[in-house]
Amino acid sequence: MTPRLRALLVHLLTATGAVFAMLAMLAAVEEKWSLMFLWLVAAFVVDGIDGPLARKYKVKVHAPQIDGVLMDLIIDYLTYVFIPAYALFASGLLPGWTGWTAIIVITFASALYFADTRMKTKDNSFSGFPACWNMVIIVLFAVKPDFWAILIIVALFAAAMFTPLKFVHPVRTLRWRPVTLPVALAWTFFAGWAAWVDFHPASWAHWGLVATSLYLVLAGIAQQIVPAARPLPQ
Repeated sequence: MTPRLRALLVHLLTATGAVFAMLAMLAAVEEKWSLMFLWLVAAFVVDGIDGPLARKYKVKVHAPQIDGVLMDLIIDYLTYVFIPAYALFASGLLPGWTGWTAIIVITFASALYFADTRMKTKDNSFSGFPACWNMVIIVLFAVKPDFWAILIIVALFAAAMFTPLKFVHPVRTLRWRPVTLPVALAWTFFAGWAAWVDFHPASWAHWGLVATSLYLVLAGIAQQIVPAARPLPQ
């Protein structure tokens, strides 16, 4: 297999995320929330592996006619922001004006964040909450807190996008990666299982989903508080 063909296959893998996004949207329109999240988890898996493959096979060198970064951002906005925001609105978790407020805040703030050239830090983490609303909203579907709590959570994460708080990238942030990457894989498993059992309130997957989510949210902030023992390679 030639380097060019390998690079093109990576681009094709990234593009499957758009198919998963459409399947998730169709499920959301029919209010099949568990199925919607299963498709979003599939898109999340693709997003987790296409980046390392793109760097390994040097897609910018061997297949530069396709902008993989742009394609990834488009698909991420659909699967991380747009579809989960619609689900939060249409599911009834946020009644009346609260639902309208949430989807306007989520989509507007996230569009600004996705276009911000300063979103990545020197250690390949994210500066500010990286608009991973799919990860937030699936937890809300599992836990189903009061709508005021949901509205506060949405407001806090939206504000966090425009702060200097650090959020780890599970694959690219080297510091604590031996812990972070397995936690991210566990999150993916728990998210898929919670959706598979239709967010049954007695499912043990909910506890795992909450615990892994808390680590992924707080790990970067903890790294800002606790200095590294020695500089890590970039």
